[in-house]
Amino acid sequence: VLWGDNGKPLGLVEAKRTMRDAKEGREQAELYANCLEKKFGQRPIMFYSNGYEHHIWDDLNYIPRKVSGFYSKDDLQRLINRRTTKQDLVNIELNKDIADRPYQERCIKSVCENYQKKNRKSLLVMATGTGKTRVAISVCDILTRYNWAKRILFLADRVVLTDQAQKNFNKILPSFNPVDITKSDDGKEHRVVISTYQTMMNLIDAKKADEKIYSVGYFDLIIVDEAHRSIYKRYGEIFKYFDSLMLGLTATPKNDIDKNTYEIFDIENGVPTDCYEYKEAVEQGYLVPYESFDTSTKF
Repeated sequence: VLWGDNGKPLGLVEAKRTMRDAKEGREQAELYANCLEKKFGQRPIMFYSNGYEHHIWDDLNYIPRKVSGFYSKDDLQRLINRRTTKQDLVNIELNKDIADRPYQERCIKSVCENYQKKNRKSLLVMATGTGKTRVAISVCDILTRYNWAKRILFLADRVVLTDQAQKNFNKILPSFNPVDITKSDDGKEHRVVISTYQTMMNLIDAKKADEKIYSVGYFDLIIVDEAHRSIYKRYGEIFKYFDSLMLGLTATPKNDIDKNTYEIFDIENGVPTDCYEYKEAVEQGYLVPYESFDTSTKF
């Protein structure tokens, strides 16, 4: 049993032999949780493991899921506290200073409703120039105000994009104290950590005073910019390591997105959480159509 400072159980671990399936411990974990809840008035977060595979089960909120390791004490306490502090995301109040266009509001509400339905991953397809970053920042604002998120990770595949993201967060939500860790420290004192995939990969295994800098449950929300690329193969380990809500952003038309992207976000192929594509944006006057030019070079 993993105990909190108040003497109540935060979590429990049911360990099976390495030769057995970790899922065999699920029923025992539930029985122990029932007993602990009856005695202490607080239902612990359940883990069951065989040493190689680990599963977390907060049955008051989500179905069991595989994780890469155990939550820290602070992370578990945050999950327990959130059971009583987080509010429904059904009738949310949007900050129109962040995003006020009708399609932006629709996308924001679609993401929030998706999380309210106990889905942990969302994918938005929005044409370039329609305000993906503003929509993402608005989602951060709502999840923070409604006590769904405290720490947020924003990932991009190029330094120029992390630089843009930090400037946008500083301009729109300066109280979040955003930090771009490609140029700074590890960001432990900041609400919003902005990073490239490469930098975060290097920090996943990094330690300070014999403790990992970032625990499995450190972040409550991960925003993935340009989600149609760079999230496979080596960098896919980031999403296997952190156990958090995810929000993917991409400007690639929904029918051109690789099937693997939909699989990573646990959604049906060709059916993102919400979509606002180029053609619709032009028709509604939010984007102007591009013009094509044919030219030849002297090479």
